[in-house]
Amino acid sequence: MARRWTRHRETHFVDRVGWLRAAVLGANDGILSVASLITGVASAQGDRKAVLVAGVAGWLAGAMSMAAGEYVSVSSQADAEKADLAREREELEVMPEAELDELTHIYVKRGLEPALARQVAEQLTHNDALEAHARDELGISEATQARPVQAAFASATSFSVGSAMPLLVVLLAPTAWLTPAVIATSLLFLGALGAVGARTGGADALRATVRVLLWGAAAMVTTAAVGRLFGVVTG
Repeated sequence: MARRWTRHRETHFVDRVGWLRAAVLGANDGILSVASLITGVASAQGDRKAVLVAGVAGWLAGAMSMAAGEYVSVSSQADAEKADLAREREELEVMPEAELDELTHIYVKRGLEPALARQVAEQLTHNDALEAHARDELGISEATQARPVQAAFASATSFSVGSAMPLLVVLLAPTAWLTPAVIATSLLFLGALGAVGARTGGADALRATVRVLLWGAAAMVTTAAVGRLFGVVTG
């Protein structure tokens, strides 16, 4: 009796790598950068207005910086991918047999018998030679392909969302408790972000949370100490 094949839905975390890295980095940087800036200004005896102005300035500058940085960085990756694909396309036109041999060798190295590897290479080449070489020779696939605009938008948006959290605390917390309130809530936000990012990417949530909390606490305590020092010196 012939075996019946059924389709089943699978979730692969690598499909999220293009936007997940930029989104998690942006939100984490938004919380940490703005919270650290706020604690530094607040510890230097700045009033609520000065702290809020510094926080908003940090948010706008950071969001633009993150977007520009991601766009330039990922654009460089996209340019390299396009150059490799153009070179591969030319080689397929000029020396198709050599490229077929190269693809066969790749599959042999992965464990296929030479005859089967040749058959697979021929079928994939017949179907879409450039796609086969892009995926198996260059490591370029649709899931991991560089997308500069997507990365820039995800980074700027997530930075803005992250920045909004400590800014909201500035608006709501009593002036006398501004610095500890920002530090405590920002650590809470950072921990939650670390856990969510880890689970979304299929990683260990506890390790990611501890890592982001340690670095976040170090950054905010350092800026608070610097702000307190300058506040005493100039006061």
